Amino acid sequence: MELIDQHTKQIMEGCKERALDAGLRFDKATLEYMVTNSDLLELSPKNMIPTLYDYWLQDIEVLRGKGEYEYFPNNPYETVINTRPAISFYNNENPDWMNVMIFYHVIAHIDFFQNNKFFEQTWDYDFKEKALTEKRIVSRLRSQKGRIVDYVIEFTRGIDNLVGYFDALKEKEDNELFKLPDQIDYYFNYFLQNKSLFSMQTYLEEIDRYNLVEEGGDKSREELFLMNVNEMHPEFEGLFQKFQKEHQKKNSQDLMQFLIDESEFINKEDNLWIKSVMGIVRDTSLYFSPQIRTKIMNEGWASYWHEKLFLMDDRIHGHEVAFAKVNAKVTSLSRVGLNPYAIGWRLFMHIEDLANKGKYSYEFRKLNDIDRREKFDTSNGKGKDFIFHVRENFCDLTFLSTFIEQDFVDRYKLMVVGQRINNEKNVKEYYVKSKKAKDYKSMILDSLYHPPFITFARENNGSLFLHHHFEGKELYPEYIPNTMIGLEYLWGKKVLLETMELDWDNMKLNENLNADNFLDLEPLFRKVLYTVENRKVKKEVIK
Repeated sequence: MELIDQHTKQIMEGCKERALDAGLRFDKATLEYMVTNSDLLELSPKNMIPTLYDYWLQDIEVLRGKGEYEYFPNNPYETVINTRPAISFYNNENPDWMNVMIFYHVIAHIDFFQNNKFFEQTWDYDFKEKALTEKRIVSRLRSQKGRIVDYVIEFTRGIDNLVGYFDALKEKEDNELFKLPDQIDYYFNYFLQNKSLFSMQTYLEEIDRYNLVEEGGDKSREELFLMNVNEMHPEFEGLFQKFQKEHQKKNSQDLMQFLIDESEFINKEDNLWIKSVMGIVRDTSLYFSPQIRTKIMNEGWASYWHEKLFLMDDRIHGHEVAFAKVNAKVTSLSRVGLNPYAIGWRLFMHIEDLANKGKYSYEFRKLNDIDRREKFDTSNGKGKDFIFHVRENFCDLTFLSTFIEQDFVDRYKLMVVGQRINNEKNVKEYYVKSKKAKDYKSMILDSLYHPPFITFARENNGSLFLHHHFEGKELYPEYIPNTMIGLEYLWGKKVLLETMELDWDNMKLNENLNADNFLDLEPLFRKVLYTVENRKVKKEVIK
């Protein structure tokens, strides 16, 4: 692995200038490396972050990748990581015209990383350098504690999809809606609202008293008022701290952070090192969370700009046909399965076109006549501003939910493909199940990353109870036992999990179901309780 040569770097700098002129915004400092396929196989298990902590599963992924490459050789065009500066990796066999296309794709990714609100928590530091420090911490702990460090990593990674990504994101928001009440808010909106202790007259008198307080010396009016409150109500400070602690716990869905803070086992003096290891795994999970939640948007944005800027670039004359062939492979629509490049790219083009015609307006939305809707065009030219707004404020869920409509589905001949068993031919067949936007949207939304909704609480006997709020998808049954054993270790006491699983027995007994056509079976579920104690997992059906 080595830095790209000066000739190729000059091409990249030219691409940056053209991208900035087109309206993209990003840090101009970047690093580009030429890598071999062997390098990529080594880096892929670490999500292309060379400084990420070492872990035994990465070695297995490298061996598997090498085995797959021997049978199915392929040459990845590029990979870019969201660091400061942004780092991208390129195949060492790409011609100049292809590098122009790829550089535009990468630059659009960098623009997305550095401007989309869901990446806001990654803007203030360089994860690559932070990961290097954390790697050294893990290495030092391994030398001191031995293999138990890897067990802690494995147990923590087993619940890394339950990290409180949105809790962490809210901490970055300068929005009063998401802030815990300060002492003044708590005093008036909670403390004085206890009608058994205070009357409405007292509440109004306190408002008047607060309004009459004037700043004095080096203290603000709030500080002076609260000094008097604490004199009148000595219990106020303690009640405020208790309220904040309970409020944070009530709203947190971060199981990993809960274990770090509340596990008596982890917080023993001899086990405090576990907090460091779990914190490192948690930081890594938080860092990659926005990438999982913006996959379609991110790839669609990069595909949109690599085509737009490439075709405007005067350096690629004579290579348009070769570009068209490569671009068609990248952005081709799959009838079965989902290509995020294809859907995201087409959706950005679609909404830009509609915004240019003024179709995201009340005047257009109230039209029912098909012909008038088709001809509606205010030619306001606001499409580009609109897609930049979308790029900044949306994730895959809101992007697809908002903009997939029947016009989009019809325009690109999209469909929901079903599967069925043909018993006569003894084959599985695919058929057009629906061409409705509602069904197509449901299919795509169902494919998005959606971690299970699990709440948790400490029981009176000290055990940890997890409640899986069922949303139509069961947990992976084969993962539950090992994950529960890991949780028991981290918690230090018994752990229980209430969830739902497929009830195959009743599904087979149901007289309305055809066992030969199992792809169309209506799923039936039953409630179960998993209990782990002393590393023994027990499952029982809840009647």
